[in-house]
Amino acid sequence: MANKKIPQRQCVGCHEAKAKNELIRVIKTPEDLVILDATGRKNGRGAYICPNPDCLRKAIKSRGLERSLNIAIPEEVYAELEKEMSSLAK
Repeated sequence: MANKKIPQRQCVGCHEAKAKNELIRVIKTPEDLVILDATGRKNGRGAYICPNPDCLRKAIKSRGLERSLNIAIPEEVYAELEKEMSSLAK
């Protein structure tokens, strides 16, 4: 049997390429909402980030999420993402 190829994605915080299933997808919906997509199947433009809060802070500082999603992200959304990410990490 042939080995199944594992898709790789790059974290917008640390810029490391990792397996897609190890990363968390952040999406911009068609209504311009920015949310976490734990399933990886929601409709919208996606960016991937490690489940590490440090990577989220790096992405905020470098504006990596804003560049990937092509939208200005308000501070309230970052706070919500950090809260959701910390609950996923536990």
